[in-house]
Amino acid sequence: MSHGLSNVESVAAHSWGVAFLTLMLKPENLDAEKVLKMAILHDLAEVVIGDVTPKDEVPEAEKLILETSAMKNLLQGHPAAAELLELWLECETRSTPEGDFVKQCDKLDMALQAQIYSGALTGFDPSEFLASALQGIDDPALRELAQPEGGSGNNPA
Repeated sequence: MSHGLSNVESVAAHSWGVAFLTLMLKPENLDAEKVLKMAILHDLAEVVIGDVTPKDEVPEAEKLILETSAMKNLLQGHPAAAELLELWLECETRSTPEGDFVKQCDKLDMALQAQIYSGALTGFDPSEFLASALQGIDDPALRELAQPEGGSGNNPA
């Protein structure tokens, strides 16, 4: 979903943004170390396969297979490879409260970045990015943060 944007954030900048959001917004009941590890790992596969977006029309199951293979290759030989792959999978599949929270922060970062682009680029309409982000955010407080200034946190996605 580049929409002709140039000078977009890197995977590293995005991952740092997600990690920062999780650090600042993490509910007390979640494991902080686990959340931060997931935030750092969540888009590591993109280093190998690139950013697969809905416009690429790759089925979710195929995307997961591609990303899992990339993660296994990247982590190969690391003493904590199995643990790190499991954390990444928990995040990717939102199968734990920590994984779900990190995925919501991932979407929140996308919404915030779209707002930054909107303010910096004449004629850029962030609505498609915002709608996509809001589809992945269930938490009311995170939804509110994802809304442009003056927007309603109750907008259905």
